[in-house]
Amino acid sequence: MATRIPRSGPERAIAPQQSSGHTDGSVRLSKRMSELGLASRREADEWIALGWVRVDGRVVSELGSRVVEGQRITIDAPARHAQAQQVTVLVNKPVGYVSGQAEDGYQPARVLVTRERQWREDRSPTHLKPQHLKSLVPAGRLDIDSVGLLVLTQDGRIAKQLVGEGGEVEKEYLVRVASKIGAPLPADKLALLRHGLVLDGEALRPAEVEWLNDDQLRFVLSEGKKRQIRRMCEEVGLQVLGLKRVRIGGVSLGNLPTGQWRYLGVGERF
Repeated sequence: MATRIPRSGPERAIAPQQSSGHTDGSVRLSKRMSELGLASRREADEWIALGWVRVDGRVVSELGSRVVEGQRITIDAPARHAQAQQVTVLVNKPVGYVSGQAEDGYQPARVLVTRERQWREDRSPTHLKPQHLKSLVPAGRLDIDSVGLLVLTQDGRIAKQLVGEGGEVEKEYLVRVASKIGAPLPADKLALLRHGLVLDGEALRPAEVEWLNDDQLRFVLSEGKKRQIRRMCEEVGLQVLGLKRVRIGGVSLGNLPTGQWRYLGVGERF
């Protein structure tokens, strides 16, 4: 049986689905919209309730509605407009700020998003407005003692892409280390960093790991367990002295100064 290919833009065709417990193979409309990249599930539910979503040309406004293979989902102009107003910002997080909610007396990186701290070389035509700070949440995290690229977004699609299950967006780090035994890291231990370690009872995905100089490693990961790089280094006898994230997918930190931020560019894609 041929599979219908999703169209670009606000209208997508529905691909075949597994049963999910329903004999007709149906899935929740909001879930399918999220799978197709039309919206986050939260956004989809909001739009459904507002009457901004159509299935096969008819408005569907009942939460929990389901769709089956072959039905076409479209979103109305107000939904597209609301989505276009959402912003994503890139912060060069310093040490001492937490990624999300304030904790243990430390401020969240979100407080850095002010007019005074916007990078002078930001080429975005967007100007900071109070509504840009509403629901601006981290898409991924950086430890309080780590620095570098942190993404804050209002866009549920970007959040899902960067932190959703099965996400494989690469993240690149520069990591300054010291040997706990005072000797160079053996080749077999470096190989173990690349593949073979287990954390939290799960085998880690293969990673790119290479020496940049005598005390600095470059890591490229496609997953993000809590304090993963620090724990990986601990496993092979290395102590992390400093950790900086410099790239997420196709978006790099570049020359963005520490403690400053800029908008995600129109042509930038993770």
